[in-house]
Amino acid sequence: MTTNQPDLSVFETLESEVRSYCRGWPTVFERAQGSHLHDEDGRSYLDFFSGAGSLNYGHNNPALKRALVDYLEGDGITHSLDMATTTKRAFLRAFQNLVLSPRALPYKMMFPGPAGTTAVEAALKLVRKVKGREAVVSFTNAFHGMTLGALAVTGNALKRAGAGVPLVHGTPMPFDRYLDGRTPDFLWFERLLEDQGSGLDKPAAVIVETVQGEGGVHVARSPWLRDLAGLCHRHDMLLIVDDIQMGCGRTGAFFSFEEAGITPDVVTLSKSISGYGLPMSLCLFRPELDVWEPGEHNGTFRGSNPAFVTATAALHTYWTDDGMEKQTRVRGEQVEQALHAIRDEHPRLGAEVRGRGLVWGLAFADASRAAAVARRAFDLGLLVETSGPRDEVVKLLPALTVAPQELDEGLRILARSVRETG
Repeated sequence: MTTNQPDLSVFETLESEVRSYCRGWPTVFERAQGSHLHDEDGRSYLDFFSGAGSLNYGHNNPALKRALVDYLEGDGITHSLDMATTTKRAFLRAFQNLVLSPRALPYKMMFPGPAGTTAVEAALKLVRKVKGREAVVSFTNAFHGMTLGALAVTGNALKRAGAGVPLVHGTPMPFDRYLDGRTPDFLWFERLLEDQGSGLDKPAAVIVETVQGEGGVHVARSPWLRDLAGLCHRHDMLLIVDDIQMGCGRTGAFFSFEEAGITPDVVTLSKSISGYGLPMSLCLFRPELDVWEPGEHNGTFRGSNPAFVTATAALHTYWTDDGMEKQTRVRGEQVEQALHAIRDEHPRLGAEVRGRGLVWGLAFADASRAAAVARRAFDLGLLVETSGPRDEVVKLLPALTVAPQELDEGLRILARSVRETG
């Protein structure tokens, strides 16, 4: 297909070199609907990126858009800091009635700011305040955000190096299957906790992703997560689950930890909590942990009313029953089967299929293969990103609302991309 060369000069001249996603997708996007993005030349791209997981319900979801437009046209409040508004009240009630109560989750809600990393910062500050300790344990290949506290519990060397200062009070431990089963789970961690001579300061908390998205789509087993929760309980440590990318239905259930049957002490949410791609984050915690003084953690944009509107609409549209959860599991099986077929077609590539729900990865032994596949997929009209410490994984994050035929189309493009770069 012949297309005009996109004019990217203004971005290259005026915008910082820090930009990243646009380098892999060199076009100028103009509009979007559902699972498709369209550039200014009218070319359509099937989106298996979904705003890095911020668009679980697709672009410009009609039900959410209608609620937002009506609210704005009625001169609804846009900015209100942490003041009480009708839209915040509606969200609080909807989240309590449709998400927390049906799952017997006791959490209080905190709006720490507009981004996932601000929710992680709030969680880290809170657990340290509660326990009176500084250390927090994280896991190999973890990603929790780009601010300094979140970077201290992030594993990626490139991202950590960007801090420019020492990242302290964080200790990494092996994630599930990091040692390929050669050592019993948590043997090293628990031995350090029990030995007064180990040199490990007693942690206030442990922070974990049930599925490491940026880390390469590593999926923690439910027994491993249950054992981790038990370890935290035995040693008086709080358990934080970072559900920023995997929450809001990405793995099937609303929270990714539900399948394991655990109840974390603290949970962070962002990305798709607004449902529409609007900035919003949540920090959830047990009521007895609510030791904040008024204003002790604040921010100018911690209560976006347009985000409350679309978040509430998303809850009422998709989470009044288990229909979305069941659909996500079915769509996930569709993706899994296709990825196994791609792997089996190219055994010499040594590819590994990883995933759960509607987050999947195809990991290549040769890291350069993933970038080549993603580039070819873009040429063919499919947006996919890479992840992992060496960018060795082609990562799929289609919208939860993706139609089966759209999923088939994207998976065919992916298969062709692997074939044509082989």
